[in-house]
Amino acid sequence: MTQHTAKPLPPHPHGDAFPDVAEVWDLVCRRADATPDAPLVVDQDRRRITFGQYRAAAERVAAGLAARGVRAGDVVSWQLPSRIDAMLLTAALSRLGAVQNPLVPMLREPDVEFICRQAGTRLLIVPGEFRGYGHGAMADAISGRLDGLDVLRTDAGLPEGDPAGLPPVRGPEVRWLFYTSGTTSEPKGARHLDSGLLAAARTFCAALEPRPEDVVAALAPMAHVGGVLHILAALLSGTSLVVSDTFDPAETARLLSEEKVTLGGSGVPFIRAFLQVQRAAGPDARFFPHAKCWLVGGASRTPSFHAQVRDELGGVGLVSGYGLTECPFLSWGRLDDDDHAHATADGRPGPGTEVRVIRSDGGAAGPGEPGELRVKARQLMVGYVDSALDADAFDEAGYFRTGDLAVLDEQGRVTITGRIKDVIIRNMENISAREVEDALDGCPGLADAAVVAMPDEATGERVCAVAVAETAGRVPALADVCEHLLSCGLNKRKLPEQLEFVEELPRNAMGKVMKNVLRERFTAH
Repeated sequence: MTQHTAKPLPPHPHGDAFPDVAEVWDLVCRRADATPDAPLVVDQDRRRITFGQYRAAAERVAAGLAARGVRAGDVVSWQLPSRIDAMLLTAALSRLGAVQNPLVPMLREPDVEFICRQAGTRLLIVPGEFRGYGHGAMADAISGRLDGLDVLRTDAGLPEGDPAGLPPVRGPEVRWLFYTSGTTSEPKGARHLDSGLLAAARTFCAALEPRPEDVVAALAPMAHVGGVLHILAALLSGTSLVVSDTFDPAETARLLSEEKVTLGGSGVPFIRAFLQVQRAAGPDARFFPHAKCWLVGGASRTPSFHAQVRDELGGVGLVSGYGLTECPFLSWGRLDDDDHAHATADGRPGPGTEVRVIRSDGGAAGPGEPGELRVKARQLMVGYVDSALDADAFDEAGYFRTGDLAVLDEQGRVTITGRIKDVIIRNMENISAREVEDALDGCPGLADAAVVAMPDEATGERVCAVAVAETAGRVPALADVCEHLLSCGLNKRKLPEQLEFVEELPRNAMGKVMKNVLRERFTAH
């Protein structure tokens, strides 16, 4: 069968003012020279900095870090909340040519120690405490077990110095180590180049075409690869960001409303919360009159949810992107896509990205035919920190195996349909967990739900739905849930045989449900 490939997004001039830039610090300087007084970011405390102030402050922090002994090539791990300081640190480490390893704040001692040990971290930068957790005490404990690991607490702010004595910018080719969340195994570290991350940010810019007058809600953790890419996209396009170190639905909605956000987000859990805030305020109080769209990525959604967002929060509704730590912004939708694409698809690949879909029999899938999505791209990692993982990660043609099931349509749009490992095999028949989850959306009495495979002596595996009740203390019966699913057209063979309830679904930093946690909990139960 002839290989069906996606037509990538063309570059867009408004989204990338510096197409020749290949290094992050060069981009910081070019943007500061071009629009020094334009706003870059506002945080939850209404602190603001411009692009020019960003470069100047980052250089002072770079000098302070250099005075502590940080040199080009040193691995610096940092675990900071989504504040302006985290943005300054990112630029400062780029100025020094250090290898930076951002760690999302939700990671705890075992994962942080594993990562620092494997990455060869020289300096670990943390707050003393954040949201009731002692990051400083954790870092001190880890440094006591790892020779050569220094700890810097940011309680009094980042160190600063005179940038006049900074050496020229230099450093290794690989300057970024991003680790997967480790929800199914030990964390895996993806090695990235500056040019690769810039290629990912250019995918966002090519699709969304952000302009200097746009305001982007950058609510993903700053230490997540998506958080860093929001910074780079702002530097490329001249748009401004709104960040917050914590999420409070009412307060965060007020912040985004005050700042006249145009590209809202970031992710399904945030947007569901904004819907509730909007509904509580009533239709006459429009929180987001300037919204062009609402950005989601890495989470399933339904056409009904898209319609709610479009009609109640505004803009074209949902616009989805898709990526992984290894290839972070593989595809993005566009504002001018049709309504069906907004509701169901995950966009087209970015410039310099090649994708293919491979059936389970190894053949190339045609349009609309499902299979594993595989990719070659400028933004693709250059390999894992543990190089032993590379052999299984790439196929014989050099394409990265994403592990995600997808289809490509005739226009080359990618639609993610689930994970290869997120299939329930009952009586030797495959059941897509995502298909059942989509049918559960809108089920009376359920506010949220996930579907996992549970071991079963008779059938091998059974379908287990884990849900959050819409009203505490009032949970629907399994029979009622199954009746709803049948009314939605779900095949009887795919109905859940087990229904469990939790106060909230466990999610990682990007809002993805950690199904291994649910599986372990209810297998033991």
